[in-house]
Amino acid sequence: MNDNLPTIIVVHRKERRSKCTVEPLRGREGFEFCTYPQNKIEVPGSYVRLGIEGSLLSEADADSGLLVLDGTWRWAEKMEADYKQVPVRSLPNWKTAYPRTSKFFDEPSEGLATIEAIFVAYHQLGRSTDNLLDHYYWRDKFLELNANFLYNRSE
Repeated sequence: MNDNLPTIIVVHRKERRSKCTVEPLRGREGFEFCTYPQNKIEVPGSYVRLGIEGSLLSEADADSGLLVLDGTWRWAEKMEADYKQVPVRSLPNWKTAYPRTSKFFDEPSEGLATIEAIFVAYHQLGRSTDNLLDHYYWRDKFLELNANFLYNRSE
């Protein structure tokens, strides 16, 4: 596991900071934020991008840094084009606790909030998830919905 590579979170400029689930991670060691499209950065080749399509994130990715795009599904879809060179990894089928309706999913519980996706990715990779969800309003519900995954990284 490479702890020297920060998780890069690219936040769309129109994302409301008051609703942004990863906002509490700003300034925290191990996380680097940039604003899209103003601060588009070159992502090193040692990174993988969390996304819907792609092979499942696994222990084989343990030495990779994570690139996470944060915005509404519509914005994230547009952002993906600028980061298409970064290999995509998907996540197991955890359920979201974030309340929403979306035309992108059949069920409101599909698709994770950004902080949930980071938590799941860290869990899958065997990285520490300590304090990641401390400021997440729906933390307890999220952990309850996914209790069966917490002890098994291959689901």
